[in-house]
Parts: sequence; structure tokens; C-alpha cells
Amino acid sequence: MAGAVEDIGYGTQFASWYHRIFPTDASVAAVADTLAALHPDPGSGTLELGVGTGRIALPLAARTGPVSGVDSSPEMLDLLARTPVPGPGPGGNRAEVTGIHGDIRTYTDDRRYGLVYAVCGVLSMLLTPQDQQAMFRRAADLLTPGGRLVVETGNRPAVEALHEGRSRITLFTPYPEPGTGLQTHSTLPPGSDLWQCSHIWYESDGSTRVGTELSRPITPDEADAQALAAGLAPEGRHSGWDLSPYDERFPLFLTTYLKGA
Repeated sequence: MAGAVEDIGYGTQFASWYHRIFPTDASVAAVADTLAALHPDPGSGTLELGVGTGRIALPLAARTGPVSGVDSSPEMLDLLARTPVPGPGPGGNRAEVTGIHGDIRTYTDDRRYGLVYAVCGVLSMLLTPQDQQAMFRRAADLLTPGGRLVVETGNRPAVEALHEGRSRITLFTPYPEPGTGLQTHSTLPPGSDLWQCSHIWYESDGSTRVGTELSRPITPDEADAQALAAGLAPEGRHSGWDLSPYDERFPLFLTTYLKGA
């Protein structure tokens, strides 16, 4: 199966320092709490598209039971496999996450899930409307009747506002640990729907790490159109995991969809 999976190389660049950019902190627990609350029926199973290192799947599994997770990156899945499994969590479950090497545009299996989710901009990593549509169709096929899809992805209006009409900008995000931070060189060519970000991570010891990612942020309307084409009903759109109303100024947006009974 590994030979048939197209990998964009995200894990090759970022796996060794992914936890530095995206630490496991209180925000992770907030995501897991909201996903658990959105789960129509934890007993019907949970699937993450783009599971990565299990940063979200592990705390969610401790709340709702076992989670299956698909990812194209062997490096990220290796980190997931080597992560110590937490004991019983808020839901009384021992976190159990099964990593699966696969392509979220084509993945299928023999079961159906009550909750399918793709977070942290995974949808944006698919660089054409056709590929993004394929993920929605896969998610729809993998849901049980009455199941819910949750998508958190890049917000095109916020990216455009960040650039203020310029094709290139540079940003720096300081992190709480003294001497650490992320410098981002952001490129959004006029007329292009692709966004390139080249990152430099600064450690407190003076060392640096470099990685580049390409994404396709979209609007909630486009996400809803893709969901409708896949047979899913748009349910809600939000600006964060507190389920606050959508605001185009936020870099990510959250949408939920239901599969008809």
C-alpha cells in the first residue's frame, strides 16, 4: 500500500520539529472537547483525515474511544506509533489511535464512522478544487447515515487581508519559551489560489530549522459547495473551537456537515 500513496513531503520537512510549531497545550484539549461534543455517537467510530502525529486524535480517543487516522506521511505516522499512549482520559477511555498510511482523496475501508474530521488546515494541503472535492466525497462515503463531518481549514479572505494587496510579506510569531519563534515568508501571487509559506524556526540555543509548505485556502461558501456536491448538508460555520460565529478575519474557519439518514 505504501508504494501507492502519493506523499507531498510534509513529514519529510516538518516531522522532527512539528511539535515545536504545534505544541500539545491547552488548545489541544479544547479541540478534543469540541470534537467529542460534536460526535453524534462515539460508539459508531471516529476517523481523522490527516492524523499526523496524533496530536488531536490521542486526546480525542481518551474522550470518545478508539480513533482511526489516515495520513500520507510515513514520518508523521512513525511519530504517532512511537508516542506513549495516555491512560484513561476524561471519558474513562485509554487513548487508542490506529494510524493508516493512505491518501485522504481515495481512502476507503469496510466500516462507516459517526464522526469524520480533518483539522489544522489539512484540506488546504490539497492544491486543486478537484482534490479537495475528492476528500469531501471520501468523507461522505465513510460516514454513517446521520454522521457528521468536521473540517477546519485555511480561510482565504484572512490570507488576502494579511497580505494587504502585496504578493510577498514576512511575519514573525514569538513563542512563549524565551528565544523561540517562527519567521514566515509568505507569498500570494496575484490571480493565484495557492499560498506558499517558507518557515524558519528559531530555537533558544540559536539553531534554526527550515521548511516550506504550499496550500489552497478557500472560503466557507466554497467548502459548503464541495460538501453539497458530495451529498452532505452544511450545518454550521465558525471561527474557532469555541464555536463562535464565522469571522473572515480569522486565519482558519471551522465548518460542520451532516449526512442524511
